[in-house]
Amino acid sequence: MASTYAATRRPRAAGRWRRHAWSYAFLVPGLVLFGGFSIWPLLASWWYAFFDWDGVGAPTDWVGFDNFSEVLGSGDFWQAFWHSFLFSFAALLIELPLALILAILLNNAWLRGRNVYRLALFLPVVTTTAVIGIVFAVLLDPIRGVVNTALTDVGIVDQAVNFLGSTTTALPTLIGIDIWKGFGITLIYWLAALQTIPKDIHEAALIDGASSRQSLRYVVLPMLVPIAVVILLLVFQRSLNTFDLVQATTQGGPNYSTDVVPTYVYRFAFDPYLQAPRYGFACAAGAVFGLMTLFITLLQAPLLRGRARGGAL
Repeated sequence: MASTYAATRRPRAAGRWRRHAWSYAFLVPGLVLFGGFSIWPLLASWWYAFFDWDGVGAPTDWVGFDNFSEVLGSGDFWQAFWHSFLFSFAALLIELPLALILAILLNNAWLRGRNVYRLALFLPVVTTTAVIGIVFAVLLDPIRGVVNTALTDVGIVDQAVNFLGSTTTALPTLIGIDIWKGFGITLIYWLAALQTIPKDIHEAALIDGASSRQSLRYVVLPMLVPIAVVILLLVFQRSLNTFDLVQATTQGGPNYSTDVVPTYVYRFAFDPYLQAPRYGFACAAGAVFGLMTLFITLLQAPLLRGRARGGAL
């Protein structure tokens, strides 16, 4: 009986495959691009990490795990790693809640001109990072910058602050610029999440006597939790991989005080001031960073899923 059932299922499955085979052909271009520009570089970087290679010719000098050992024993790598996580933690602690508050305000139909506000807040997202770096370098210039002029005129500071040129202020300044640039996209995430909540549920709570604050606390926020988990991971990953802003403004300086892991990897692979590029070592640093990021993400996932099931932010 079982064999007869299996024999009848196979022709049906084959028939379904033949009927829909043409539709799978549309997946081929996407799969080719994904394999060529994502999977292949990932596998190749892991392979090159086992060689002492300067990027010229084929890698032949096999060094095993020496590059990985050097990365894990490098104080500069761990400092860059810490800076990368500071970008992420600051985004989670500042950008995420502020964007939620503003999204709740901008989601109200009674607010006039809310589309204009949304557009204004989203503009930094679509502005080229290099342009943002140039603009902020001019604004924060210690001699001619508008910010320093305003601060000294008001009396907040006695002398001009070298925001991007001091080891004390460069990293917090870059974190602030990164939050400002990413704020618009996080706001859009929250707005999209708020608009998935049926209005009748919110209205039913108001009819039952709940105030707007109670409706927000006990109806809207709990329904946002599953989507909030995704938004949190997206913001965390985006900030963790900050590269272009640092490269466009400080290149990891001064004295590596703003160095993050992507600029650390870039320096060993492409820095023209290095006597010889170390592609193998740079690949090992990237692989270690990727593994640690994956580990932290996997560590977060069960905690966040539990939080989502609990239904509270």
